[in-house]
Amino acid sequence: MNRIRSLALPVAVTLAAGGLTALAAGTAQAADVNVARNGGFESGLTGWTCSGGSGAVVPSPVYAGSGALRATPAGQDNAQCSQTVTVKPNSTYTLSSQVQGSYVYLGATGTGTQDVSTWTPGSGGGWQKLSTTFTTGPSTTQVTVWTHGWYGQPAYLVDEFSVFGPDGGGGTDPGPSLPGAPAAATVSGQSDHGLTLSWNAVSGASGYYVYQDGVRVQTVTSAPAQITGLAAATSYSFQVSAYNAAGEGPKSPPVTGTTTGGGGNPNPNPSVPKHALTGYWQNFNNGATVQKLSEVSAQYDIIAVSFADATTTPGAITFNLDSAGLGGYTVAQFKADIAAKKAAGKSVTLSIGGEKGTISVNDSASATNLANSAWALMQEYGFSGIDIDLENGLDPTYMTQALRALAAKAGPSLVLTMAPQTIDMQSTQGGYFKTALAVKDILTVVNMQYYNSGAMNGCDGKVYSQGSVDFLTALACIQLEGGLDPSQVGIGVPASPSGAGSGYVSPTVVNNALDCLARGTNCGSFKPSKTYPGLRGAMTWSTNWDAKAGSTWSNAVGPKVHGLP
Repeated sequence: MNRIRSLALPVAVTLAAGGLTALAAGTAQAADVNVARNGGFESGLTGWTCSGGSGAVVPSPVYAGSGALRATPAGQDNAQCSQTVTVKPNSTYTLSSQVQGSYVYLGATGTGTQDVSTWTPGSGGGWQKLSTTFTTGPSTTQVTVWTHGWYGQPAYLVDEFSVFGPDGGGGTDPGPSLPGAPAAATVSGQSDHGLTLSWNAVSGASGYYVYQDGVRVQTVTSAPAQITGLAAATSYSFQVSAYNAAGEGPKSPPVTGTTTGGGGNPNPNPSVPKHALTGYWQNFNNGATVQKLSEVSAQYDIIAVSFADATTTPGAITFNLDSAGLGGYTVAQFKADIAAKKAAGKSVTLSIGGEKGTISVNDSASATNLANSAWALMQEYGFSGIDIDLENGLDPTYMTQALRALAAKAGPSLVLTMAPQTIDMQSTQGGYFKTALAVKDILTVVNMQYYNSGAMNGCDGKVYSQGSVDFLTALACIQLEGGLDPSQVGIGVPASPSGAGSGYVSPTVVNNALDCLARGTNCGSFKPSKTYPGLRGAMTWSTNWDAKAGSTWSNAVGPKVHGLP
């Protein structure tokens, strides 16, 4: 969509700085200690030094406890905050922290071996965990650990900073005490056989035990917990307790949840074909061809109506047809056209977001509001589902909660699509990627936008410039190897040079990329290690720009998609 700001510069600089260090998969051993001091910022900035006076401790938002670090880059200062920790030579340490903000970095220098760093691209919409490991040299007894933001970006937040490894003799924070009882336990996302249990994080907790009718049924590291295998139309009582090295704390007050007893969408949607072409339809006139839905090419299997509008209720959406801008297109005609498209086997979804989208889902209430309002619009207009196109970050915890709640209402024929920017799918630790994986069982397709982005990393660690077959295939490989099913991966490109600021490629390039991924033919210099014949297909912004260019894109790419193996 021609609505995206280029984020190529910080990516390129990070590559040069080695900022794409892989996240550590290991965990600290039982005998390890946290050699960082005041990592929860409960004692202000004690033990920390922040460049240019950029750091302060704030009471909200926090991940846990009563304080978190807030540091603000300014000018040529990236707001680095650091402390020196005492370590043991020839030892491995796990460095981790909860962070929030755009381009937050975490790392260690003076390790005596290889200095390390990791980062979170984009805002993610909420708290994200960063983690990496480092090994000390044979004579290393002190290491500087740090966090910083990025030039020109807003303030970032850090909480629960830790460096776990062997005790270097420099002292540690006091040992943990029993955590308190989790507060604000709530049930949402009810379906016939499952529901979602959420609660507030507890300071000092290592994880949580979930109790169903007094019996422990799950151990999780954070909220929410997905409870499955339940009986339909049945009430259950749930409690949660937090635990850490000191033991298990008290249970939360009981909360009751009741599964649904059937229902779902009374008018099931047509099935999305194995290989599908997606197009965004513009509910506005920006110089592209003004279309009614009935005029959208039959090549398109999924038509995403752009866009839903925010309301004054957090998380809630509505839809306002731009009848005046669309030449007098009436709501009645619009609804009839949706019904006709569905009768022809097509899916018509409502897209949420866009460059100017202001919808935010960052707590249980707003998640419920999104699910309820989206379901109401599906019933009113006949939409087959929704498309998530939030370009200012999202909170994976609460967006997952919202999408599961909507799926519980709409039933198995719900069409759920996403259109993240390239930067949002560079790492499985990003909020968008986390959300996609968390709803993989109800997700139709992720059509990443391979444009308006500049150079990006492929799955082989090499940098590829947009506008090439390699850019499309090497970036798609990240999703294909990162946990999504091939049927959930689509290539999103502009329909014409007018459809985006940069990154337009000819239909031939798109078709070559589809052949490369699905058949292993027509590749560029990058060739995937295997083929993905189940690849879902391709997407374009927009059906209107496609029509403006004589439907060249859909007439060329549509048959290629529909002819995939």
